[in-house]
Amino acid sequence: MIRPAKPEDAEAVAPLMILALGHIAGIFAKSENHEDAIPFVEIFFRHDKNQYSYENTLVYENEFGIVGAVTGYDGKLLHELRQPILDELHKSDPDFYPGDETEAGEYYLDCVNVDTSQQGKGLGKKLIAAFCDHAEKLGFQRVGLIVDIENPSAKKLYEKLGFWDVGKKDFMGHQYFHMVKEL
Repeated sequence: MIRPAKPEDAEAVAPLMILALGHIAGIFAKSENHEDAIPFVEIFFRHDKNQYSYENTLVYENEFGIVGAVTGYDGKLLHELRQPILDELHKSDPDFYPGDETEAGEYYLDCVNVDTSQQGKGLGKKLIAAFCDHAEKLGFQRVGLIVDIENPSAKKLYEKLGFWDVGKKDFMGHQYFHMVKEL
């Protein structure tokens, strides 16, 4: 079942977000061990008005519990939603600024993630479809995302789901394809 996330889902969702964030989680944690960022993500997930909030997340729950999640928001709100995260990161690195991965005019799919034990069952596709339906109900005509150039299998998946490449973006030390889907 796919449902809106609740603050109490933080302990289940934060490790899933870490899977999607990859090297970005390491930057947040200032650690090579991405899992060190779990407490950071849990804090922001529990609070409203930030890009990793439960408010911006749908979860996939089955007999094993929460095994997947998708998080995203209105691209024009990126700076507003990112500010609480930047405020925290600036405490240890006042010069940190990641650049923009989204823009106005798209409902941005920030991260989608499925527990490794549940991958290969189509749950990610279901989460992405639910996210696109949610965006359309909110009145958006386009969903956008970025996918690491070094992850061609993810790009291929998104292409199968109707997304196409509209250019490249440099973001937090990596090159990404900017992909969109018209709704």
